[in-house]
Amino acid sequence: MGGPDLTDPSDCMVYLVRGNPCFLIDTGAGPSAAEILSLIEKTGCRGNDLDILFLTHCHVDHIGGAAYFRERYPKLRIMAHEGDAEAIQTGDPIRTAANWYGTKLPPLEIDDLFTGEKRVIEATPSPLILLHTPGHTPGSCVIFTERDGVRVLFGQDIHGPFMPEFGSDLSHWRNSMEKLLGLEADILCEGHYGIIEGREEVRQFIEHHLQLQGF
Repeated sequence: MGGPDLTDPSDCMVYLVRGNPCFLIDTGAGPSAAEILSLIEKTGCRGNDLDILFLTHCHVDHIGGAAYFRERYPKLRIMAHEGDAEAIQTGDPIRTAANWYGTKLPPLEIDDLFTGEKRVIEATPSPLILLHTPGHTPGSCVIFTERDGVRVLFGQDIHGPFMPEFGSDLSHWRNSMEKLLGLEADILCEGHYGIIEGREEVRQFIEHHLQLQGF
């Protein structure tokens, strides 16, 4: 629903999982939020049908549009992991990388704080599994689901980058990537590399980035 080649150059990839609930993954950096919503509605999912907005981590290119969606759709439930909650709720300019983008991020209230390592969202036609995958940031998460026998992994920014000011931790990231390899996903929807198809291709992508970090 969004991305640098589709909406604004500063946007991450924005993904929509249609079903019940209707689940939006990240929002882009903010300037193109109205355009992203328009693209969502073209799929047949009206804005009022959106149930959950899941913020995969605290960086502004992923959460900058969240305030726009909240303002337009007050019933929308915003979820994020506790590891990044303080940065999101205070609009920390460094931890959210807002200073990188030369912008300011207003504080954002989180409605549903994801704690621990795993949560299952009961959904139709198939459950959505939230997994805590720290490394890029302390609260980084992925979403995993299976439809018609196809395993789909929404792994935003699993490639990094890794910076002390982000609270990055390479040892935690390595463990997170091993966890993702164990999922044997057929499709990876990544935050900046787009959609990678094929179980072997997904495995190679993750292993390539492990090798780049010396693992």
